[in-house]
Amino acid sequence: MSRTAAEIATQPACWRRAAEFAADFEGLPQPGERVAVTGCGTSWFMAIAYAALREAAGQGETDAFASSEFPVGRTYDRVVAITRSGTTTEVLDLLGAVRGKVPTLALTADPKTPVMEAADTVAVLDFADEESVVQTRFATTALAFLRAGLGDIAGVKSVAEAALDAELAVTEPLPDAVVGAEQWTFLGRGWTYGLALEAGLKMREAAGAWTESYPAMEYRHGPISITGPGRVAWMFGELPEGLAGDVDRVGGHLVARQDADPLAELVRAQRLAVALAEARGFDPDRPRNLTRSVILA
Repeated sequence: MSRTAAEIATQPACWRRAAEFAADFEGLPQPGERVAVTGCGTSWFMAIAYAALREAAGQGETDAFASSEFPVGRTYDRVVAITRSGTTTEVLDLLGAVRGKVPTLALTADPKTPVMEAADTVAVLDFADEESVVQTRFATTALAFLRAGLGDIAGVKSVAEAALDAELAVTEPLPDAVVGAEQWTFLGRGWTYGLALEAGLKMREAAGAWTESYPAMEYRHGPISITGPGRVAWMFGELPEGLAGDVDRVGGHLVARQDADPLAELVRAQRLAVALAEARGFDPDRPRNLTRSVILA
């Protein structure tokens, strides 16, 4: 078993621990605050998911930005930065630019990195740190931590319920039609669009796979053109009316586990990425052209 696969399997326990941590943590965004969430790569996609979740919870306007594209001149009550390594140049530069102007919270896996001094408040999720370059459990645990801090959200399961679904996701066999496909399109709505983006990235990082990600209602506006026999459309969350028929009409294979929490579905996509990488002779722990952190000169 690769290190990545082993780390993927620990996610249910990590999410439960994150929910417990969030219950007593001081420094999370408060209801009514105008918040910006930021990160790079996978962390940015988790920021997108959290921003949509927080707005769905009615807790205030929440924007998400890649750290390199953050509008520093815009006014916020709090900035939340997600950085597994605590060393990513763009994140540290942003925290430095807003220091003293707006309260900042950073989520990191490593308490011995510069982010500890760069942010006003830091949530250390070291129990979810990873040896693999490819992010899996830290990213989902960071989102579980932030999600737990929102409390009850209509139509969204609790983190505890998501962890139960994830226990199935780490053990159930992946369907042959999904493993044997040549192309995968990931779809989401609201907060699950961020998960769809992350699923596509994970497949590209680990396996060099041809994947795309879109808001589900945009699927008919062009992306459906690449779907056909041997290709998968994978929906995170509630399936839009008529979409199943559209995928069937063009001969594609639809994945839509609407009974499962979307974060648990991301675990399945992570497992698929590892399975494809191994089948193609790649090392999922050491993806091509990638490092644990991007540190610029």
